[in-house]
Amino acid sequence: MAPRTGTAPRPGTRGEPEKTRAAILKAAVHEFASEGVAGARTDQIARAAGVNKALLYYYFKDKEALYGAVVDSIFDGMRDRLMAVLDSDLPPKEKIMQYVAAHFDYIASSPHFPRVVQQEMMRAGRKKSPHLKRIAQTNFLPIFERLSQLFADGFQSGEFRQVEVRPFVTCMVGAILHYFNTAPFRAAFGESDPLAPEAIARQRAAVLDFVAHALIKEQA
Repeated sequence: MAPRTGTAPRPGTRGEPEKTRAAILKAAVHEFASEGVAGARTDQIARAAGVNKALLYYYFKDKEALYGAVVDSIFDGMRDRLMAVLDSDLPPKEKIMQYVAAHFDYIASSPHFPRVVQQEMMRAGRKKSPHLKRIAQTNFLPIFERLSQLFADGFQSGEFRQVEVRPFVTCMVGAILHYFNTAPFRAAFGESDPLAPEAIARQRAAVLDFVAHALIKEQA
């Protein structure tokens, strides 16, 4: 029987695709971060998302397709957040600090993100990843092109020290990601919750201070 006109679709049905798809992706991020691609179970993802497996496969044809959608959602979201900063009209010194803050805040918004990203890098090292080239072309390259221009502008204006851009960017991104990747180890060594808001705030300040002193020239 068709639903009455004006009746809202029930959660977990095909009648509300955006909400259902978002719920599946959210549950999948947690599962892939915890278990990796090989160990992740689609029945657990479906259960956590509040849908049945048939509906999960209606939106994603198989586990690999679901994993690809997860990594796309992570990197697309990051690209959109960072490009908004890089395309702004801020002067170089302010823009690089806004960039680092935006990158850190995006990762901090879901500490599962770095674990999924790390697993994708490790997976690509063992065999060809069907997603890595797409991610690089649609996300990494546009961001790095804008960053390269930002560094060139900073060098020209005299605001930045002369550094090699690619190694510096690698160190800068590493300073952001490493904290979240190693959080479980530090917690195991007795450190108070590394993902508590006050701990994340301290690390954010430390990363910004690190980049500022490493890149930005002191004004006379």
